[in-house]
Amino acid sequence: MLRNVTTGNAYSDGEERRGWFVGSFISPSISPRSSSTVEVKWGVHKEGDRRSEWTEPAETTTLSVLISGRFCLQFPDGEMMLATQGDYALWLPGIAHCWRAEADSVVLTVRW
Repeated sequence: MLRNVTTGNAYSDGEERRGWFVGSFISPSISPRSSSTVEVKWGVHKEGDRRSEWTEPAETTTLSVLISGRFCLQFPDGEMMLATQGDYALWLPGIAHCWRAEADSVVLTVRW
């Protein structure tokens, strides 16, 4: 048993929260994955999945990194296709977005 190290599975730990497995929405009494400074999501999206309505502009900086698949991020002034493993988009606070999965995709998203 490792002391002071938390292990788990991003996919299963985030199932109850649409993929978010680190963040302020996790009770500190339950897990050290609770954080008021960073949120992390393991997003698994089937081809054709989409968020067609704009998000509320977040008060955080957001980074989305493509693990696998093909994933389109849409912003008020254009869109970004994440098509090669490791492609990413980073946007500043106050930017709304929506998205669509062009193929089965896995996307790691971090907000701070």
